[in-house]
Amino acid sequence: MAVPRRTLVTAVAAALVGLGGGITASAADTPATPAAARVQSPGELWKRTELFFGTGKPDGTEVTDKEFAAFSDREITPAFPDGFTRLDGSGQWRGGSGAIVREHTHVIVLLYPFADRAAEREIEGIRADYRKQFRQESVLRSDSVEQVFF
Repeated sequence: MAVPRRTLVTAVAAALVGLGGGITASAADTPATPAAARVQSPGELWKRTELFFGTGKPDGTEVTDKEFAAFSDREITPAFPDGFTRLDGSGQWRGGSGAIVREHTHVIVLLYPFADRAAEREIEGIRADYRKQFRQESVLRSDSVEQVFF
């Protein structure tokens, strides 16, 4: 039995709206929700940026830990003197040539207030400087919003 496309689209839209409304209603204050769970978390909303610095260079060598530490001291610390977190890992990505690249990666996690207008400029400067200094195709940036409390 063929269902007209317009009828199908209308039914799907109605189902999605109904589902969304159900989710919203169930997430609201209900008698089954403990009072403690309804209390807002302490703290305030801040921006969170993660920067992924690959270490593989085009000539086949790697950015050493010493080179990255010097870059961090010279570029990241002055831009974010209140602090950041460095995580080390291994990752892979598909480069512009289409080849899969596997490399050691440094991840820098930055948390900063929404009112910090200079942060955007600083972050983009750090990314550009790393790409230029170590001949990198890119530095991945991921942004989100976090509830923070010190």
